[in-house]
Amino acid sequence: MTQKYADSILPNLTIKEATELQFKLLDNVTKVFKYNSFFETGDVGLHPEHNRPKTTALVEQVLSATFNTEACALVRGSGTGAIRIALSKVVQPGDSVIVHTAPMYTTTKDTFHLMGLKQNPVNFNDEQQLRTVLEADRSSKVFYIQHARQQPTDTYSIKGVIQKVKTLRPELCVIVDDNYCAMKMKGIGVEYGADVSTFSGFKLLGPEGIGIILGSTSLIEKIHLQNYSGGGQVQGHEAHELLRSMAFAPVMLAIQNEQVELLCDRLNKNELPFVKEAYITNSQSKNVILELEIPIAQEVIAKASAHGAATYPVGAESKYELLPMIYRVSGSFIESNPELKNFGIRINPMKSSADTIIRILKEVFAEIRG
Repeated sequence: MTQKYADSILPNLTIKEATELQFKLLDNVTKVFKYNSFFETGDVGLHPEHNRPKTTALVEQVLSATFNTEACALVRGSGTGAIRIALSKVVQPGDSVIVHTAPMYTTTKDTFHLMGLKQNPVNFNDEQQLRTVLEADRSSKVFYIQHARQQPTDTYSIKGVIQKVKTLRPELCVIVDDNYCAMKMKGIGVEYGADVSTFSGFKLLGPEGIGIILGSTSLIEKIHLQNYSGGGQVQGHEAHELLRSMAFAPVMLAIQNEQVELLCDRLNKNELPFVKEAYITNSQSKNVILELEIPIAQEVIAKASAHGAATYPVGAESKYELLPMIYRVSGSFIESNPELKNFGIRINPMKSSADTIIRILKEVFAEIRG
């Protein structure tokens, strides 16, 4: 059976590639943390050398080297905060930003509203339309791109889009939302030529509330200068916890990817009733969308919790999310296809197996059948 929306699926790291990324991260740790200093879990306060905790500055060095960029800033507010802070350095209220025509992620939409930004939408999937807008639009200050898919029909290559922007408008600042993609995909925005990558450390098993911004030294220095309040810092012990957690993320996420693919294949082999089709999407995290023959999606989700599944997210791949999630399709996907609200279920194995999900669904469907 041909995978629905196959062209929209982003290429994940293999387990071998994820292992190599883990090794790269830890190799960079050894270059920054010396004389057993890694066993000191972090300072607090405005260290005079960095105007932020010294450990935080060291972790930023490790991350910038790991993601092949000049500099890094750890900020408050998770991925959403990282996006807002990055945008605030390059746009003013009323400025125009080139964006994709697809439904925008809710918190990003709020950011644009709060900052008073105008949107110039263009279909990233249409190369000719993209070229036309880039050549005609001379007022927009930023090209904003979400790495994970905003709708099931997205097929654009983030690398290809960034390269086209930088070829036609090299002065245009490209900011990438790499949430759900960092340490999972073959690369992230800055590694493909973008000016800025932003993502959440919470989605990489880290502590709550830490956003990661990667980019040029000049931009990151502006962010550090703005964040001069002691209470606004990511403290050293928090940065240290983030780094420790991130060391485990690549391989665990690669194993999760394998289970997503196995689950999708099994759901399409008539093991369960009510199944119309299953397909993989990158709607936020990589997961399986299960479309049902009858409109019982909300009932299935409600009953799944009694069988041990998580039916709402914490951070969508946070350190708390070990159990399989059986929950609603993402808001942007429902906006693009309203029928999915009652006919569609989003399933993410998290750190469990395809076997566990199949068992839970069998039990739920048996209850519904009576």
